[in-house]
Amino acid sequence: MTQPIRVVLADDQAMIRDGLSVLLASSGEIEVVGQAADGAEAIAVTAATKPDVVLMDIRMPGMDGIEATGAIVQTQTRTGSPDSQDGQPQGPRVLILTTFDHDDYIYDALTAGASGFMLKDASARDLIEAVKIIARGDGLLAPSVTRRLLADFAGRRRAGRGANPNAAAALTPRERDVMREVARGLTNLEIAQSLFLSEQTVKTHVAHILDKLGLRDRTQVVVFAYENDLVER
Repeated sequence: MTQPIRVVLADDQAMIRDGLSVLLASSGEIEVVGQAADGAEAIAVTAATKPDVVLMDIRMPGMDGIEATGAIVQTQTRTGSPDSQDGQPQGPRVLILTTFDHDDYIYDALTAGASGFMLKDASARDLIEAVKIIARGDGLLAPSVTRRLLADFAGRRRAGRGANPNAAAALTPRERDVMREVARGLTNLEIAQSLFLSEQTVKTHVAHILDKLGLRDRTQVVVFAYENDLVER
């Protein structure tokens, strides 16, 4: 029997936590192993329960979800072992779940290390699927916010954030091709079909990209590519 995905819920409203707990448990594939009412508690509960995914609200009293995300992600170490997904680090991954879809929240959450971003108006089915996606090592952005997110990156570059077209100099031409496709939001299978490669070869290229650029997961590849003007909009 496949082990359930272990999840910690962090939200300052108990009613929302309880509702999410029931919703996720209904999938039969997800187990809620802990709850937290603020960022500091989320860090402590995550350390104690070692979940696969932390479902994190942004606005909470005291330490907010963005600061807590940064602290949780910093505890992860890159293993680079064959057992890790695409060479990504083992340990809890953070999925931001919030009612707020302002660009700054999205940008700050992702740069803090979140692997995905969903709005609370998502359907139960979409939320369950999002947890599964994050747990298996893929990144996820709510489609309703992706274009604004990329526009925000472009604006920050124009404001002098320091885009670096040579940032990917360590990558081979094929790795750059794969990175651009990842930045477009394609899955490994879709990239394989687009570039006429095997899916395993794409996974190997993704692992090399993460290792060479010191990135954590596919979502961070998207952030890196757009911040450094390495993909056409």
